[in-house]
Amino acid sequence: MNTFDVASTPLAGLMLVTRRRRDDARGFFSRFFCAQEMADIGWHHPVAQVNHSLTRQSGAVRGLHFQHPPHAEDKYVSCLRGAVFDVAVDLRHGSPTFLHWHGEALSADNGRSLLIPQGFAHGFQALEPDSELIYLHSQPYAPEAEGGLDASDPRLAIAWPLPVRELSERDAGHPLLDDGFLGLGAAA
Repeated sequence: MNTFDVASTPLAGLMLVTRRRRDDARGFFSRFFCAQEMADIGWHHPVAQVNHSLTRQSGAVRGLHFQHPPHAEDKYVSCLRGAVFDVAVDLRHGSPTFLHWHGEALSADNGRSLLIPQGFAHGFQALEPDSELIYLHSQPYAPEAEGGLDASDPRLAIAWPLPVRELSERDAGHPLLDDGFLGLGAAA
């Protein structure tokens, strides 16, 4: 029995996963992750790292982050409290949707997650104060491989639901894209 409802997005490999909940008078129960079921939709690695974030201010943006190969990672991102607008940007060299983005509202109430494959940048905007996310990663963080995009880059034209605010110093320093950016997996 599948414990998830899975929907494709306009970006190949990027999947929207909704956990099926069993409700009763005590609350609900849902399976958060199942390696066997997730393998069927694209997660083929052990979980190497789990991160948890709290974003206090609505409108705050974290990201857009990625890791360069050979440290590229799959991410499974879920909101445990509050609500966020979660965004993935296709950075795969040669992809027909190169530099296209897709966003989904993830919340504690809707039980949705994004399964983000390697070759994508990821970021989110808090839609409610004190929003918490949990991220499962297929690779551990490698500082020498980190990369980032400017969340307000006009070339990406992400339609953030709220005005962008509260960027970290690191995120505010990500450069704008130029014609020299060929994507991840491009020959050097």
